Amino acid sequence: MTLMPPTPSHEPSKRDRLKPVELVGFAAILAIFAGLISLMSTRQIELALIFAGGAFIVTLVLLALLGMGMKPNDLEKRDIDAQDRDDAGGGH
Repeated sequence: MTLMPPTPSHEPSKRDRLKPVELVGFAAILAIFAGLISLMSTRQIELALIFAGGAFIVTLVLLALLGMGMKPNDLEKRDIDAQDRDDAGGGH
């Protein structure tokens, strides 16, 4: 008996697929800003890289927390319900 993987009935839109890239890009821009500000004020590259890395990580964590705290609208609720019904039929 061969099991075929379930075919997804919901294809994410281009906007849905690019959302993580937008969030990481936003975090990178804020990290570059923090790194440049610290580089201009201290003139130490190592310290600027530390500040940039810290700003990148903190921004990613805050964006993730804000994203989890958002309440889905009616369209998203219907989409989640439809995906749950599809998964109930042939999931693991």
